[in-house]
Amino acid sequence: MTQALQQNPGMKMVRHAHFLETAAALKPHLHSQRRQPARLVTAQADASTLHGWRAQESGTPAELYAREWQSGDSVIVDFGTHCVGYLSLACHAAGSPPDAPAHLRLTFGETLCEVAEPFSDYQGWLCSSWLQQHDHYIDEFPASLTLPRRYCFRYLKIEVVAVSRKYRLCLDDISVNTVSSAPESCPPCLTQDPLLRKIDEVSVLTLRNCMQDVFEDGPKRDRRLWLGDLRLQALVNDVTFAEHDPVRRCLYLFAGNTREDGMLAANIFVQPEVIADDTFLFDYALFFIDVLHNYLSSSGDELTARELWPTAWRQVELALERCDASGLVRDSEDWWSFIDWHEALNKQAASQGVLIYCLERARLLALRYDASKVTVLTETLCKLKAAALSHLWDEKQGFYVSGAAKQVSVASQIWLVLADVGEAGQQRRIMEKLLENSPEPGMNTPYLRHHFIAALLKTGLQQQAVDEIKAYWGAMVEHGADTFWELFDPAHPEYSPYGSKLINSYCHAWSCTPAWFIRQFGL
Repeated sequence: MTQALQQNPGMKMVRHAHFLETAAALKPHLHSQRRQPARLVTAQADASTLHGWRAQESGTPAELYAREWQSGDSVIVDFGTHCVGYLSLACHAAGSPPDAPAHLRLTFGETLCEVAEPFSDYQGWLCSSWLQQHDHYIDEFPASLTLPRRYCFRYLKIEVVAVSRKYRLCLDDISVNTVSSAPESCPPCLTQDPLLRKIDEVSVLTLRNCMQDVFEDGPKRDRRLWLGDLRLQALVNDVTFAEHDPVRRCLYLFAGNTREDGMLAANIFVQPEVIADDTFLFDYALFFIDVLHNYLSSSGDELTARELWPTAWRQVELALERCDASGLVRDSEDWWSFIDWHEALNKQAASQGVLIYCLERARLLALRYDASKVTVLTETLCKLKAAALSHLWDEKQGFYVSGAAKQVSVASQIWLVLADVGEAGQQRRIMEKLLENSPEPGMNTPYLRHHFIAALLKTGLQQQAVDEIKAYWGAMVEHGADTFWELFDPAHPEYSPYGSKLINSYCHAWSCTPAWFIRQFGL
């Protein structure tokens, strides 16, 4: 992320063995399916297409296997859809007995640009080791190999870097064993709108390919469990696969690793062992409360909700320490709240909204598990909402402002509407104004766009919500998306916060939520 990581070197991490044991017992079975190539393609430069490349069909898998390959030859194999799994390859030598190893370079791409543009040109600031490439040397023929590393791709570029002049390489079989903890099917989408049906299909595949040992944020890059992504994935899971145990596992993984003061890490590594990252986000820690509340609502699991309630309550206490006497979240340089990928975005007002939103879920949990907290939560919610209206509302502009510079942003409006601050009519007018003339900073990611759609639906603007889903996620479908992307700005489709489109994630958890809107609201 663009800001420096918020670390607390003076605070240790604490592991809670019981919670981690519960999480370990919930480790899911991975379903697998073998998929073979659909066709061969060439990458044609085309400035009119997104990322500047167009796939031109150039052959069939049968032609791939019939050909004898020499040094310098290459081919792009199209598997026809987005895959997450393990590549297998079988080959033999033709001609004279092999007198030297065969050197193959395999490049994997979620999109065509990743196999069309050389990784040597990469100038991004994220580590280049995330670029998906594998060099393999084959010493003995015939050979069968399965790569030990899991890859995430639709396109596979095979380059014969070097074989001896005495023999040629023949490929016999290429396949990928796809893996996911999600079952192969889920209840059908009932919408009659063909574009929404397609958007739902892509959303479901996005979620499925991110459902691995945990709900990963993206199967290509990071491959971690992030709290913000988990919150949205769990919603879509509720209306599709309804696999509640993986959500429960993730809740226990977060609760099993806390900072010394009880704050939850923003993300968790699960391989080779469970380790909490040293990144702490104001909004993500609070979202544990919302995930727990939604999990209870969808699963009815009272025991888990009761056991994890103290962890949820601790996030409330820590978040309220950031509020001043009036109940306003303090804005300073020593904190980090994510909200959206935007360097210019001031996070104060949106964070006020997140705090109110999550405290309301905490109040609902307290009504069931800790009655002593209900009164203080009710009074605190009133105070926080009053602070938002008195300090952040600008009557002249008809918008909320944020920070010392009184910035007007889309994120601020969205989150204070979702927090149910102000009267219903005021909330609706705010959303109508956003539709008419959206201020800057705007929205950079599907993550914030999800909350925009949620705010439209909350204020009764259902048709406008449908139109926005079609305009945004529908545009990705029109660009050929098999799964939805980490980042997409229709006005700046080449945008990457990492300095290169090659490193972006093109199957990303926080982008899968149209399926929840379509199914939950009957769109």
